[in-house]
Amino acid sequence: MIDGDRGCALGRIEQMIRYAVWSSGAEGIVIGISGGIDSAVAAVMCCRAVGSDRVLGLMLPSQVTRREDQEDAALLCQTLRMEQRIISIDPVLSAYRQMPGFRETPYLLGNLMARTRMAILYYHANQDNRLVCGTSNRTEYLLGYCTKFGDNAADFQPILHLYKTEVFDIARDLGIPEPIITKRPSAGLWEDQSDEAEIGLTYPEIDAALTALEKNTWVSTTPIEERVLALVKKSGHKRRAPPSLLSGMP
Repeated sequence: MIDGDRGCALGRIEQMIRYAVWSSGAEGIVIGISGGIDSAVAAVMCCRAVGSDRVLGLMLPSQVTRREDQEDAALLCQTLRMEQRIISIDPVLSAYRQMPGFRETPYLLGNLMARTRMAILYYHANQDNRLVCGTSNRTEYLLGYCTKFGDNAADFQPILHLYKTEVFDIARDLGIPEPIITKRPSAGLWEDQSDEAEIGLTYPEIDAALTALEKNTWVSTTPIEERVLALVKKSGHKRRAPPSLLSGMP
């Protein structure tokens, strides 16, 4: 059962989603369903806000996508009674590999995959007069653990104010299927990729550091806070509008 405070918080998210859809004149929502916890929570909130019949979930696997992620994505969509479509991005990646000078590293390909997926989401949104729902959380947004114009692009962001540990708590309240909650967080951009291993800290450590930093006006007091603060500073360009000479114009 969801407690009063958390229920009110979820209600505000639903209201934000409904307003975003209504004010834009959109007819529904499209969301990328990865099989992970962030997209699962965001999808539940979308279905609660506008009804599952107006939410389209796209699973966009590549050759490195784990079978369990695809199974968990299908389970979520079945549980929510929302439409799911599966579109492999491998043919698109194969076309990219024909570009002159193409080099393939986990970093380069991972960013390309994220931007390819977002392009496909927006294609379907444009085709069906829908809005794209983002699935970024506060932890990864502050760290810059996302791809600019890739997974951090969206028309609205229902969980951007929630730390990763809060997303886990809400997922349990919302009855998200247990396999999604208990799996190791991964962006799925290469085989055996793990978010926490790539960052070098656990999400509880990161969230504790971010909470302390925000309370202490972004002054670090521990080695972990210093590491986290360095990531926040380095990724500032991902949270700011692109510099231009139009600043200050009406």
